[in-house]
Amino acid sequence: MSNPFTVSLVCWHDGEPLLKSIREAVFIREQGVPAELEWDEFDKSCRHALALSQRGEAIGCGRMFSNGHIGRIAVMQQWRKKKVGTAIVEALLDYARAHDYKEVDVDAQTQALPFYRGFGFAEQGEEFIDAGLPHIKMTLQL
Repeated sequence: MSNPFTVSLVCWHDGEPLLKSIREAVFIREQGVPAELEWDEFDKSCRHALALSQRGEAIGCGRMFSNGHIGRIAVMQQWRKKKVGTAIVEALLDYARAHDYKEVDVDAQTQALPFYRGFGFAEQGEEFIDAGLPHIKMTLQL
């Protein structure tokens, strides 16, 4: 059975309204991240993965910096546990491999460590707080 969603790589200019809607719902409203910490100058230079339902609803996203840092992985609550996050990370990893990145990293929320371990990411260093939430840096050799 095919997925009831698609994941595409987009630039910020093309995906901004949809990407913002997901991140506002997940990070700002659900997780309580202050808006001033959510929005930064890096979105314009990142490659973004955007997941859409078959009906065209924005259901998940993530971004990758040119240095291989993955961030802002977010999936709308009703779409969790349906492989949307997996498809987003896979799309970003495929992009990294296609562009000959040797390593990627993510600052993973501690509750998401098992998710990233499933791709082969390994913890690096100590837990730290970002936007009020505990994180651990994880890396993956490609």
